[in-house]
Amino acid sequence: MFGPAATVIYLLFIGLPVLALLIRAAQHGNFLTGLVGDLALTALRLSLITSGISMGIILLVGTPFAYLLARNTSWILRIVDSLIELPIVLPPVVAGVAMLMAFGRQGVLGPVLETLGIGLPFTTGAVVFAQIFVAAPFYIRSAKLGFQSVARDYEDISQTLGISPWGTFWRLTVPLAAPSLLTGFALAWARSLSEFGATIMFAGNLMGKTQTMPLAIMTAMESSLESALALSVLLLAGSVTILIGLGLATRPKWQNRL
Repeated sequence: MFGPAATVIYLLFIGLPVLALLIRAAQHGNFLTGLVGDLALTALRLSLITSGISMGIILLVGTPFAYLLARNTSWILRIVDSLIELPIVLPPVVAGVAMLMAFGRQGVLGPVLETLGIGLPFTTGAVVFAQIFVAAPFYIRSAKLGFQSVARDYEDISQTLGISPWGTFWRLTVPLAAPSLLTGFALAWARSLSEFGATIMFAGNLMGKTQTMPLAIMTAMESSLESALALSVLLLAGSVTILIGLGLATRPKWQNRL
């Protein structure tokens, strides 16, 4: 009997704030004005651009890295594997400070970057760095599990039939691991879009340059409630869309098609 009651309590705990946000946004007369305002549109555009770049880099680097972790059991890679989840458990603000200490002007690599004419902190590039730092583990972990689920015998048989290792990877391994890859992609993208702590510490909160949607919401709460509501609803809609896509990607029918 306690199970159903606990379920209802939890659903109310999760659903009530979301419902309250939607009701308040619908009641607010200037909601649409905030949706098309400069603050909202600029933050939305920057968030989509930076998260798109971040996900491209994560896919490019994270996919072969995850495959290496899945197929190699050396003790060095086991240590690396355990360190992958560090950004997940590390407080985002601490992650931002750590990146500042590494890439800032007074950081470990600061003098080298300054010699090369590269100033990373408080730039759009810093936003991308922060997003990759916090989001990559979600994709790498899921991709690794997906590659591990593909029997190595399949790859060996494919190569005995004359298909190159590269061809085997793209034509066999990736399609079979696709549900896990899609899950990791969705989780990493959602995390990059919602990143706040590391971004504000490492990149700052400069409108049009480093102010992503979460930072814009914080700024708008001080001056423009309609913009804060508009951005909050946009992020909520994006989260729901990602959840729906995640559910479709992990359905048995979808997996069978792959």
